[in-house]
Amino acid sequence: MNKKSLNDIWVSGKKVLVRVDYNVPMDKEGNITDDTRIRATIPTLEFLLSKNAAVIIISHLGRPKGKVAPEFSLKPVAQKLSQLLYGREVQFAADCIGPEARSLSAALGAGQVLMLENLRFHAEEEKNDPEFAKQLAGLADILVNDAFGVSHRAHASVHGIAKYIPAISGFLMDKELLFLGQAVTDPVRPFVAIIGGAKVSDKIGVIENLLQKVDTLIIGGGMANTFLAAQGYKCGKSLVEADKLELAKNLITMAKSKGVSLLLPEDVVVADKFAADADRKTVPVDQIPAEWMALDIGPATAAKFAQSLQTAKTVVWNGPMGVFEFDAFAVGTEAVAKAVAASGAKSIVGGGDSVAALEKLKLAAQITHISTGGGASLEFLEGKELPGIAALADK
Repeated sequence: MNKKSLNDIWVSGKKVLVRVDYNVPMDKEGNITDDTRIRATIPTLEFLLSKNAAVIIISHLGRPKGKVAPEFSLKPVAQKLSQLLYGREVQFAADCIGPEARSLSAALGAGQVLMLENLRFHAEEEKNDPEFAKQLAGLADILVNDAFGVSHRAHASVHGIAKYIPAISGFLMDKELLFLGQAVTDPVRPFVAIIGGAKVSDKIGVIENLLQKVDTLIIGGGMANTFLAAQGYKCGKSLVEADKLELAKNLITMAKSKGVSLLLPEDVVVADKFAADADRKTVPVDQIPAEWMALDIGPATAAKFAQSLQTAKTVVWNGPMGVFEFDAFAVGTEAVAKAVAASGAKSIVGGGDSVAALEKLKLAAQITHISTGGGASLEFLEGKELPGIAALADK
């Protein structure tokens, strides 16, 4: 990924527009409940400020659907950023385009920070509208894209804007491209990928691409049921994508032809209903009761998956092994989190539930790289060109 980064360009005295992904969770009072995404951009911001750039920050928050919605204002995020920048003032503009954004940007001096209001208060952002992109570009000399999490979207602030000002990557973007890029192009072997989540249909392309690259592919979560059903197992009331059974059979055949070890559950935790307080028991995959549903991998499966990671040199993990939001069915995901952390391999983890499991168990520090992009990292692993990456200037 031979793209220009911060070290390839002179930023001193320049006005720099920084596209970040500050789509952070908030409670009803507007308090930020997890500032990980903000903290992840601090190295880029501190570098720019140390080089006497004037920094203008743009982001989206939530899904306001092109209308002004006060609950999605970035103002609380500006206040949090000020704290994380050791009390440095972060000015705030009540819109991302228009007279106030222009005047505050024009007046911004070297070493000062301005945050603009939510990009998605304008429908033109998601439509990649050229005029909207041009107005954003008019505020600065350079765009630094540090928002890997939205770079799979052809939106004005990550794609269209690059037609008007040079776009380069920030340090967070560099990390994503380095670790994910190495995993898919030149992994240290053995290379093990763990894919979880509810549906095969969400991750067909990822599985097909990884089967060209990995030594072992582990499949857990709801999607494993479809693979089990494709092999003739009766899955009771478990989530099974009936229209994907033939695809699952083909993927199993493909794994064999590529010499890839494909690991599926051999026991599961089943429940009598989809609820946190459901009755549950552990059964082999050939003994799932007709009226029950599989909601997690069982202990024998967790042990088998963990054993396969002991010799791994590269591990990519995306997606939970069960219904992680229910504590009773989070055990499998947590077991995999512990195994990935203990593997000693170069480990790359993406996806909200996978990362949440690591955070819950205080294991995040033992992971080589935690990706900030759920959908973006999946599309990258699928081998797709991401519009926001394509828009970056080449070295």
